[in-house]
Amino acid sequence: MTGFTQVRIGQPAPEISLPDKDGRVFHLSDVKGKVVLVDFWASWCEPCRRNNPHLARLYKKYKTAGLEIIGISIDSKEIDWMEAVHHDKLGWTQVNDNKGWESSTTLLYGVNAIPASYLIDKEGIVQKIDLTGWALEVEIKTLLKK
Repeated sequence: MTGFTQVRIGQPAPEISLPDKDGRVFHLSDVKGKVVLVDFWASWCEPCRRNNPHLARLYKKYKTAGLEIIGISIDSKEIDWMEAVHHDKLGWTQVNDNKGWESSTTLLYGVNAIPASYLIDKEGIVQKIDLTGWALEVEIKTLLKK
């Protein structure tokens, strides 16, 4: 696959500039200084949808401490994406890169399966990739304390 890269731990997180659900362009650099979980998902992805309640709990618990979650949907149909955001009550920033596996951000980040997540520290450096469950929460707490 041409142009395929893989974001690695210890590297700066590549910039993301995508429209949010209100049509405003979100830039990853806008949340520098916070701990950020970039979560790639889609409405048709059952493991992604099962993970959303866990992310909602983490967001509610740690957002006032400085956690941001950025949901990047690769849904090609905006209506499917918006319905999933509404149904799953996703209260954090949601953006859509609607070209599926050929989306610019999936190629840039090297995403070849979803859900995929990248935990980024306050300086914008990727610290962990694809953590889930308790391990994700422990790492979020650690990064928030730094």
